[in-house]
Amino acid sequence: MEITTSDLGLAARVQHLTKTYGAGVAGVRALDDVSVGIRRGQFTAIMGPSGSGKSTLMHIMAGLDAPTEGRVWIGDTEITELGDLEMTILRRRRVGFIFQAFNLIPTLDAMGNILLPFELDGRRPSAIERARIDGLVETLGLGARLKHRPHELSGGQQQRVAIARALATAPDLVFADEPTGNLDSATGREVLQLLATASREHGQSIAMVTHDAIAASHADRVLFLGDGRIVADHPQLSAEQIAAHMLAAESGSGVAA
Repeated sequence: MEITTSDLGLAARVQHLTKTYGAGVAGVRALDDVSVGIRRGQFTAIMGPSGSGKSTLMHIMAGLDAPTEGRVWIGDTEITELGDLEMTILRRRRVGFIFQAFNLIPTLDAMGNILLPFELDGRRPSAIERARIDGLVETLGLGARLKHRPHELSGGQQQRVAIARALATAPDLVFADEPTGNLDSATGREVLQLLATASREHGQSIAMVTHDAIAASHADRVLFLGDGRIVADHPQLSAEQIAAHMLAAESGSGVAA
């Protein structure tokens, strides 16, 4: 009998994952035989120099891109074989996304954007979900901005709306791509604490791609990628330790132990 992702205590995993862009001499191998899992209820940071494959790994784990070779699971569902409609429904119900580019709907106000996952699923929030949304709105300081459309919000406010939208349905798995990249340091800290709380208190699994050592220091686990491979996998590290890893990797001397 095949071991399932749940048996392994994982919310998502990839096995022998390879991703190649282009063909022949011009081909670029973004990921090279990667096998890794995102643990349930854990906040994982994915780091590495530019071009290391970290965003590609996240996009494939989230079902936003397809691997060249290898297998991908979200929970116990192998998504490599899913059709577009099945993949869309699975992502909508079980996965949250926080993109650096926000991806808000310009014609909807802030609350409309936060409620979008429910609209797409053809339902209204339950009382418990409504209470969670109210709590997110309060924590993220959006109370006075709910009727504003994206073009009426600052970059930081737009990012906070995107984060509220991603967490509103309490998805099992949240993928965050540089979630603090457009925020001031104080708001960034609040967002990172919110993500940490989502994993520690609500059992959500968070996978965050970041190049920011301070952001990554909030995570329970830090994965380092280099040249399309995982070069280090550590439990929680300080910002100073993470910065030293990144410096060593980018100077070409390998990643410090």
